[in-house]
Amino acid sequence: MSQYPKAFIYDLDGVITDTAEFHFLAWKKLAEELGITIDRQFNEQLKGISRMESLERILALKPSLLALASDEKDRLANQKNSHYLELVETVNTDDILPGIEQLLQKNKEHQIKIALGSASNNAKNIVDKLGLAHYFDYIVDASQVKKGKPDPETFTTAADFLGVSYEECIGIEDAEAGVEAINGAMMFSVGVGSAEQLGKADYLVVDTSQLIFGEIINCYKEKRARNRE
Repeated sequence: MSQYPKAFIYDLDGVITDTAEFHFLAWKKLAEELGITIDRQFNEQLKGISRMESLERILALKPSLLALASDEKDRLANQKNSHYLELVETVNTDDILPGIEQLLQKNKEHQIKIALGSASNNAKNIVDKLGLAHYFDYIVDASQVKKGKPDPETFTTAADFLGVSYEECIGIEDAEAGVEAINGAMMFSVGVGSAEQLGKADYLVVDTSQLIFGEIINCYKEKRARNRE
C-alpha cells in the first residue's frame, strides 16, 4: 500500500481563511484613487497572482498609467497594501475556514509536515492573527520567490526547505493559477471551488468543510498506485 504523503502545502486566501474580500476592497480603493473602476468580476483575474502583476492588470485598464516608473508602481503597490493591512487588523480565530484546523490537526497526528505557500507578503501576520502559526513548519510568501503562481516555485520552495520530494507533497488551492502551480510541481493537487475553474485538480471539493483527511489520502494513494503501474 502506498505510504502517506510527507507534506501538505496550503494556500492562504480561500483555503485557510478568506481575506479575498479585503484584497478586493483594497484594490478597489486604490483603483478609484487612480480614476479606475473595478468590479468583483474583474477581481477574479487577480486571485492567486502577485501584487505587482495584479497592479499591472489594473493599470492596463487605463493604458497611460502603464508607462509609470517602476518606483511609482512600487509606491502604488505599497499603498494598496496599506489599505489591505487596515482591513486585516480585524482578522481573528473566528475567521479560520470550516474544517481547516481539523485537517491541520490530522496532519500533525500523522507526523506530516505542514507548509504555507502564499502569494501574500502578509502571510505570516495573518497566520499569527488566526492563532495557527504553531501548526506550520515553514511559510513561503511572495518575498521568497522570483516567479509567482502559476509558476510552481512557491510550492517547490516549500518542499525543498522541508526536504520532501515533490511527488510526496499534497498542495491545496482555491485558484486556477494555484492548481496549475501544484500540478506543474508534479505534486498531488487538491482544489477548493468549482469544477469549471479547478477541473485540473487531482481532487476537488466545493468548500473547505469537505476537506476530509482520509478521503484526500485515499485519492492520493490511488493516484500514486496508478502512476506505478
